[in-house]
Amino acid sequence: MPPLLPGRGLPRRAAAALAGLALAAGGLTATAFTPATTAAAATATTAADFPVRVNQLGYLPDGPKRATVVSSATTPVPWRLRDASGAQVAAGTTTVHGADRASGQSTHLVDFGAYTGTGTGFTLVVDGGASHPFDISASLYDGLRADSMSFFYQQRSGIAIDAALAGSAYARPAGHLGVAPNQGDTGVPCQAGVCDYRSDVRGGWYDAGDQGKYVVNGGIATWELVDSFERAHRSGADAALGDSTLRVPERGNGVPDVLDEARWELDFLLRMQVPEGRPMAGMAFHKLHDAQWTGLPTRPELDDQPRELHKPSTAATLNLAAVGAQCARVYAPYDAAFAARCLDAARRAWTAARANPNLLAPASDNTGGGAYEDADVSDEFYWAAAELLATTGEAQYRDAVTSSPHHTKPVDGFWWGGTATLGRITLATVPGVALPAADVARLRGLLTAAADSHLATMAGQGYAVPIAADGYVWGSNSSVANNAMVLAVAYELTGAARYRTGALEAMDYLLGRNALDHSYVSGYGERASENQHHRFWAHQNDAALPHPPAGSFAGGPDAALEDPVAKAELTGCAPAACYVDDIGSYSTNEVAINWNASLAWLAAFAAERRTAPTPPTASCAVAYKVDSAWSGGFTATVTVRNTGTATVSGWTLGWSFPGDQRISTGWNATVTQSGSAVSARDAGWNGTLAPGASAGFGFQATSAADPAPSRFTLNGTDCT
Repeated sequence: MPPLLPGRGLPRRAAAALAGLALAAGGLTATAFTPATTAAAATATTAADFPVRVNQLGYLPDGPKRATVVSSATTPVPWRLRDASGAQVAAGTTTVHGADRASGQSTHLVDFGAYTGTGTGFTLVVDGGASHPFDISASLYDGLRADSMSFFYQQRSGIAIDAALAGSAYARPAGHLGVAPNQGDTGVPCQAGVCDYRSDVRGGWYDAGDQGKYVVNGGIATWELVDSFERAHRSGADAALGDSTLRVPERGNGVPDVLDEARWELDFLLRMQVPEGRPMAGMAFHKLHDAQWTGLPTRPELDDQPRELHKPSTAATLNLAAVGAQCARVYAPYDAAFAARCLDAARRAWTAARANPNLLAPASDNTGGGAYEDADVSDEFYWAAAELLATTGEAQYRDAVTSSPHHTKPVDGFWWGGTATLGRITLATVPGVALPAADVARLRGLLTAAADSHLATMAGQGYAVPIAADGYVWGSNSSVANNAMVLAVAYELTGAARYRTGALEAMDYLLGRNALDHSYVSGYGERASENQHHRFWAHQNDAALPHPPAGSFAGGPDAALEDPVAKAELTGCAPAACYVDDIGSYSTNEVAINWNASLAWLAAFAAERRTAPTPPTASCAVAYKVDSAWSGGFTATVTVRNTGTATVSGWTLGWSFPGDQRISTGWNATVTQSGSAVSARDAGWNGTLAPGASAGFGFQATSAADPAPSRFTLNGTDCT
């Protein structure tokens, strides 16, 4: 289980293509989805053999195309892009980045984004070294979108896993249905002193590499899957997650498959609510797992440990309130009765949590399963209130939202123990939220400001990762993916291409453009994880068991080295290199539902087909005003107004100074200067200009004289 946070083989391109063909034809075969695997130790190659680091899956034709080269050269070196035949199709020189703190490496950057061709088997050659082969294709992420979702089906408890859906290597009987040797989950007792009855808490997803089921991690994972559909619906791309698009047994029932998968967990979460007439009715049990830790490997149907329900917690109850409210909003068009049931459970959970605000899960409750302790549930209260407000519009939830300190705080990183930003995303993106327009605009500004901060972090690194050099903690890959989600949300809010670029470059990192030249997604890339910590995908421990299926997402580098394998293998590692693909390294190589949910959300975003936008012809007016001047300097305010009929989503204002003016600082825009030419880019929160709307920014400059510029351009088009 994830704690409290602050392989070579067949290239997956071929397997993904098979998956796409089978789904398009409406048929599924076991052979189409059985990935080829080989032991990681079977290859003698190391990361040092491939100093040119790329996204090993590939690149989108309309997305960024950058790579990192490990090189001590202090001047630019030539690069060449070759197609599958070896022919050169593009060339250029690197940009020297120099020392990269997180990796401890000296790096150069390659940008081949100007190349517009498509195909398979490209390689990037720099200074005599070549990258792994990769593709450039609009369908690049289709296979990962399906496989990252299939992870959840294969983590299901209480249902047999079908070879026709998962592949013959992954078929297994249902686990934890009370069939010997199992002792649950159809009639599970509480721990001593918690309750005097048994509960049917079957179903749901196994949480991670263990077979526990935890409401607080199930909550965020469910929210991410459902939000993925909700976001795609707003963008008009929800058909890609619709009925019969994924490998789930419910396909063909008229309900989007991603919602079918999320419902498997939602049904379990609803069963975890204390029933009416019992003490603490409406609260949610914190978790369910074995009385003692099971060893590796242990298949679910062979687990003979007694199962136990653990004391209800405020955090678990608020997770239920949040996802229940989200469920009511999103499932209503497909199953009104289920949506009503979700909303009723959410209301009861909210009331119960308000009555019991300090039932905190202790860190000491970690025998047989993770503790998932949380000493501050103010963020969960905000998240639950936000979801209930977005669904009901009721004043009591609006009051809870607006009175929360989280409503005005800067956007922080989210994870299972810090969920306020989930509420902010909902309030900023769901249409018709019953908040004042100024509140919604401010929340959107906070989200885009956070996205800009991630972009700034990425710009200072050799590998463009949206976490700082000290951010490589347990589950660091999840932090990368979650921050990339914020970038994608900022793209939805503003239409500014830089945010989509940032989200896609985060995917580049996860899929191989990193310090280890390693893809952290099983089955995707020439050198990909294949020995993640797991109790029944445990080929490294038992050759009769499979490796994790394609699309399983490893936790990633953890500089703290928190397991025996990591301590033995990684002493002295640079933060971004503290990872080992070994089943025993649970602190760097476990899987978890909340981590895979982030990957699935991002894969669905990346897989959406987008035609290159044609910016509308700008019609604009600019007012340039010197506010104050003194000997050798001045301050000025610039206001740009959209005088056209189309909304401008993301703006850059350009001009040239006629004199010797040099800008020293700016505000409310990112202002840069090269020679006399100045470029002012929106700050994110002020990037959308509706017809008639204006945005202003200011700067301070040095100058012997300060004559005003005579010509301005908005997104390259002249203004008046």
